[in-house]
Amino acid sequence: MESESPIETKKGRSKTPKKAKESILKQKSPAEFFAENKNIAGFDNPGKCLYTTVRELVENALDSAESISELPVVEITIEEIVKSKFNSMIGLVDRERVDAELYDDFETAKAREKRLAKEARAQELQAKNAALGKKVKESAAPKGVKGRGEASFFRVTCKDNGRGMPHDDIPNMFGRVLSGTKYGLKQTRGKFGLGAKMALIWSKMSTGLPIEISSSMKSQNYVSFCRLDIDIHRNIPHVHLHEKRDNKDRWHGAEIQVVIEGNWTTYRSKILHYMRQMAVITPYAQFLFKFVSDSPDKNVTIKFARRTDVMPPVPVETKHHPSSVDILLIKRLIAETSKTNLMQFLQHEFVNIGKSLAERLIGEMGPDFSPKMAVKSLTDQQIVRIHQLFRQAKFDDPSGDCLSPAGEYNLRLGIIKELHPDMVATYSGSAQVFEGHPFIVEAGVSLGGKDVKHGLNIFRFANRIPLLFEQGGDVVTRTALKRINWNTYKINQTQDKIGVFVSIVSTKVPFKGTGKEYIGDDISEIATAVKAAIKQCCIQLKSKIVKKMQAREQQERKRNLSK
Repeated sequence: MESESPIETKKGRSKTPKKAKESILKQKSPAEFFAENKNIAGFDNPGKCLYTTVRELVENALDSAESISELPVVEITIEEIVKSKFNSMIGLVDRERVDAELYDDFETAKAREKRLAKEARAQELQAKNAALGKKVKESAAPKGVKGRGEASFFRVTCKDNGRGMPHDDIPNMFGRVLSGTKYGLKQTRGKFGLGAKMALIWSKMSTGLPIEISSSMKSQNYVSFCRLDIDIHRNIPHVHLHEKRDNKDRWHGAEIQVVIEGNWTTYRSKILHYMRQMAVITPYAQFLFKFVSDSPDKNVTIKFARRTDVMPPVPVETKHHPSSVDILLIKRLIAETSKTNLMQFLQHEFVNIGKSLAERLIGEMGPDFSPKMAVKSLTDQQIVRIHQLFRQAKFDDPSGDCLSPAGEYNLRLGIIKELHPDMVATYSGSAQVFEGHPFIVEAGVSLGGKDVKHGLNIFRFANRIPLLFEQGGDVVTRTALKRINWNTYKINQTQDKIGVFVSIVSTKVPFKGTGKEYIGDDISEIATAVKAAIKQCCIQLKSKIVKKMQAREQQERKRNLSK
């Protein structure tokens, strides 16, 4: 047999049965897994890491303030840290280069000559154009020098006026991956309990520096201060300092500070765009955004003012809909329930199962089941039977009471505040359902405005979070481009400045991919609801446009008559 011939390994030994000893079963901690696959959580490259860190901190801050019905005040600061300053922070002495050729950005004399000549030509051309009064484009950084080795570091600080965190919970809230408070069935901005922890993992990977958290809860006379990093292999917090400090200002909320490698230049527009869209969907929040660097011309300070005191209702936790559960979930609910018999279990743990329906369901399950049987005594086979019946039976749709949409008023306010359009129409649909999860689609369509490009400008939101990436495959983009005939509503798709805003809220947003960047076009219920909502806005706009045209024609006629 062929397999008997000894196989040569790299070291030149033939394979012997001893080999089995080397394949020891190893386990990876969740922290280790996400450190190795950080792109899953939107940490693809230094620029995206900076963007995702800002995004996660802002969303946590908003959730925290809204959970105690406090009008959010969020301050976010990105401070650029030059290499020499970073080195002194970690106690590293700057060294002069000894062997210049060793470095990635080393330039030969010939290459330097070539680059300088090219730059001189570009400057000449720029001067000529300026003299002729032509618009001069900012010249890009010279490509000749590779700057890959030169990392940029940033201190990102986010401060809010939210709930704060209990003193003893802080280490686990930040230093243990997949531990969080957002695992109930409820509409939340975050889902995985990953965001701030991924920022911590990225900071550990790129700078080795710990994260700093200050937090205080309402009526607490002290501020909890914690400096920690994460033990990646054991997925536990490594606390450097955890103490209580005096709270003179009676402040409540959280302030998180993390130093990471990032790239501001490439992601500047994305971060500012994100902040602007956040201001559209949460006009009841006040945002202060700052970028601080050593060169004052690069500094940015933008304040997004609060425009209303009306906050959407706090989303409430809801029970599972029978058609949306799987076998594992049923088992978990049985393990956690406080109810003893099957009848009470069905009524208490699921939405839309009343007493009479529970009796009918139990009757349908077969002779092995009875209303009074102990729910903890159900066998695996019996649980599968319950699951099969849940899949086939007809249940009423869940209501949208547990959802917290932005509301037409807030959406309209946000659009007017940030875009200053000539016309705007908004529409809020009623709750609909996919796979047992309720969802609501709200839409706004605006015409005209400042800083708005001609053609379609699409703004997408899911659970009141702006989605900025993967626009092409998104259900909203596809609907606006392909399924709406704009001409029927007297709107010119290429010439007019059109803003299309669609916000989807649900207890389970069906994101494609783990980056939570877009909603697929394959769920017909959502696609239909999005199309209907945009159409409703267009119908409103059409009547406004027609009135405007009639008024213009009337004035034209008046003018002609008076002539």
